Amino acid sequence: MTKYEKADVFNDAEVTADPYPFFEYLREMGPVTRDPLRDDVVHVTGYDEGNSIFKDDENFSAVDCTTGPFLPYAFDRSRDMDEQIADCRKQFPFADSIINQDLPAHNRSKSILNGIITPARLKANEEFMHTLANEIIDEFIDDGRFDVVSQYGQPFAQLVIADLLGVPKEDHNEVRGLIGAPDQMPGTLGGQFDFANNPLMKMGMHFVQYITDRRANPRDDVLTRLAHQTVDDGSLPDPLEVVAVATFLFGAGQDTTVQLFTGMMRYLSEYPDLEDRLRADRSRIPDFIEEVLRMQGTTKSTFRLCRRPITVGGVDIAPGTHVMLHLAGMNRDPRKFENPGKFDMDRSNLRTHVTFGRGIHACAGGPLARAEGRVSLERMFDRFRNIRIDEEKHGSPGQWEFDYLMNYSLRGVLEMQVLFDRID
Repeated sequence: MTKYEKADVFNDAEVTADPYPFFEYLREMGPVTRDPLRDDVVHVTGYDEGNSIFKDDENFSAVDCTTGPFLPYAFDRSRDMDEQIADCRKQFPFADSIINQDLPAHNRSKSILNGIITPARLKANEEFMHTLANEIIDEFIDDGRFDVVSQYGQPFAQLVIADLLGVPKEDHNEVRGLIGAPDQMPGTLGGQFDFANNPLMKMGMHFVQYITDRRANPRDDVLTRLAHQTVDDGSLPDPLEVVAVATFLFGAGQDTTVQLFTGMMRYLSEYPDLEDRLRADRSRIPDFIEEVLRMQGTTKSTFRLCRRPITVGGVDIAPGTHVMLHLAGMNRDPRKFENPGKFDMDRSNLRTHVTFGRGIHACAGGPLARAEGRVSLERMFDRFRNIRIDEEKHGSPGQWEFDYLMNYSLRGVLEMQVLFDRID
């Protein structure tokens, strides 16, 4: 009997801090396996099996995507699942956000999102990133150290999204203060999280005012274009629909990027030759970022609810079962990635990782996160060198001591102190 045979992935702090041994334990039993404690949960660590589920919107619903089995709704396997899913959305509005929506509602929200993340907007937003990165670095450049999470990652990610959405610059300082406590996010261990106190609610109120004002008083700005973005049938959506998509992007675009930065610092510290290699050929920075995403993606697990009886990976899955798709496990499937636990930015299938998901719910902000990582590293290379994690604070490479986000869905550290030598 191993210590994982009775491991509770929804409450175990050790599994949360280092999930990879647990994923390997699950993998030994097969790419799809039942939870050791709950009969309503199935785990997926297989790359091919997980992808098949991501792309199967007929047999699987995304209603539980962010919460897993902790939706405040008891599914009855003897009743029609589609009717119950609809009832759940009525009782729990969060289950009807874009990330949790199924077709055809998801297409309607996605059309609003696509109107926000256009090539032209992304290009203008990237220009803003260059200026912003330098401004934030100016705040700590004289110190020779910084906390990747609070001093760089959070303000950078928040203000990049704010700019993308057209939030007026006079409101940017307030946006920097909208940081939620870790236990306010879905996926908190134990399944208890308070949506009412999430700062996204406050951001949502700002967007209600922005959208309402721009519809009444159009201007030549991004918010006006957002306010008048039509949906897939050509109609103008209710302002609350636009607000829901905008606030989702504001929230989702932060965690992913902040932890991408911590992953980059981790591997620059563990492989010191990487910094010299990337400085010598900055065209390889995107490859470096892809391997960081594969090895240390923020979303370690997500969910789908089984609608109809189906067999995946040799396991029969009954309607009402919560399927826990371990993205971090899929990204280390040895059937897909050779020597999967090794950091290797030269691997031939570098860009086939599933860190941003697959199917209709694949993260639309993936290109944005990649650009944020690339621009940030380029600006850091311009301003300082010898980037390394503070070993007095966090221990030695391979034995890092970090405080981790206690979340069964998200992977992240709460603090990472990094040292550097300024370039004068």
